[in-house]
Amino acid sequence: MPRPIRAAIFDAYGTLLDVHSAMAAHAARIGPAWANVSAEWRTRQLEYTWIAALTGRHRDFAAITDESLRIVALRHGIDDAGLLADIAASYRRLAAYPEVLGCLVDLRARGLGRAILSNGTPDMLASAVDEAGIGPLLDDVLSVEAVGVYKPDPRVYALATARFGCAPDELLFVSSNGWDAHGAAAFGCRVAWVNRAGGPAEYGLEHSATILPDLTDLARAL
Repeated sequence: MPRPIRAAIFDAYGTLLDVHSAMAAHAARIGPAWANVSAEWRTRQLEYTWIAALTGRHRDFAAITDESLRIVALRHGIDDAGLLADIAASYRRLAAYPEVLGCLVDLRARGLGRAILSNGTPDMLASAVDEAGIGPLLDDVLSVEAVGVYKPDPRVYALATARFGCAPDELLFVSSNGWDAHGAAAFGCRVAWVNRAGGPAEYGLEHSATILPDLTDLARAL
C-alpha cells in the first residue's frame, strides 16, 4: 500500500513558468523566427547545465542563462544589445501558466506541502515567484545552489526530502521536463509529468509517471 503523499514539489521553468514568454514579450523586435530562437535558447540553456554537472564545473543558472542567450543570438544574427538586455530582464519576470494559481490553492486546501525545486538561483526564483504572485501559496523555494550541482543529480532531489523530512515516495514531483521527471522517479519520488507539448513519452515515463497535459487535473496523481 503506497504511503500518502505529503508534499508536491514543482520544477519552476517550463512547469509553473512559461520559459518562452520572455521571447514572446519581444516577438515584434525579434521577428517571425522568435519561437525557434526561444526553443533553441532553452535547449542550449539545459545543455549547459548538464555539461556543468558532468564536468564538475558548476556555474549558476543566471550565468548559464545569459551565456546561452548570447550564443543563440549570435547564431541568429541578433546583435541588438538593448534587445538582448530586455529579453534577459524578461526572463526574470516569466509569466506563470494560467492554471498554476488554482492548482496551488487546491493543494493547500488538501493540506499538502508545496515547494519549488529548481535549477534557478535564489535571486532568480525570488523574482519569478514574486512576479507570478505565488509566494504565499508555497512553503519553500529550493535552489540547486544549495548543493552546487544541477538536476538530475540525486543530491538535488534530496533537498526536497530533507526539507519535508520524508521518504522520496511521500513526495509528488511535478515537472514538464521529461529528463527531470525521470530523475525524480529514479530517486524514488512519485512523479507527474506535465506534457505541455503533447510529445511522446520518453525515459519510460509512460510506466513511472502520471502524464498530464497541464496542471489543471494534478489531483489525478495524488
